[in-house]
Amino acid sequence: MTSTTGRPQATARLALVGDRSESVRSHRRVPRLLEALRTRDGLLLDAYWIPTEEVEAAGETGGVEGFDAVWTVPGSPYRSEAGALAAIRTARERGIPFLGTCAGFQHALLEFARNVCGVAGARHGENEPDAGDDALIVPLACSLAGHEGPLLITPGSRTEAVLGATRTVERYHCSFGLNRDRLGELTGRGLAFTGHDPEGEPRIAELPGHPFYVATLFQPELAGDGSVPHPLVRAFAAAAVARAVNRRVMHTAW
Repeated sequence: MTSTTGRPQATARLALVGDRSESVRSHRRVPRLLEALRTRDGLLLDAYWIPTEEVEAAGETGGVEGFDAVWTVPGSPYRSEAGALAAIRTARERGIPFLGTCAGFQHALLEFARNVCGVAGARHGENEPDAGDDALIVPLACSLAGHEGPLLITPGSRTEAVLGATRTVERYHCSFGLNRDRLGELTGRGLAFTGHDPEGEPRIAELPGHPFYVATLFQPELAGDGSVPHPLVRAFAAAAVARAVNRRVMHTAW
């Protein structure tokens, strides 16, 4: 059976990792995006909100290993930093499509620094204001809360392929970003920064070779009014459904 778009029909299980709150605009936007993905793109996602404390309590894998995709949503500081990091690590190591936005971007960098680069002391400045030189994530020189800004996209990157452009304007709602003095630690171990603001500040991270691993400091879920999903959200959903289809095919084969 196929959808109206010609894709094989399958429902992907999506883990929305974050501490859900009606006061967080991006959280309120998610249901509308899921509906738009279903009606416009034929992409079916069965979404489960998983609080970060619940992820931590689930143990090393965070309980997300059975999902087809993991989205670490905005809303920092998370109630459990360890929970957010466990979910991201599982998605990275097990090839589960991953999207991290705003705080999800920040924690994706933190997870990579600790578990791939071996920098166990890497800290998030919002969670630990006295982190000093250990801070990987630091206050932005100018807060981007409620701002829009241009981005330059690296040609040949996944993001450029998804957007079909090397320049975009995106909406932010954050006050913390990467400490640029630590950039080399991450790129030296394979993390690619493929979107920068005009001053060269990194705003998009990708993991080459992963089925889908994209983290953005901006919030693509806030694009427009939510009736037309941002291309990155749509590409993430497509990767989730593709994983669900493959899982179903493998199960049938057995």
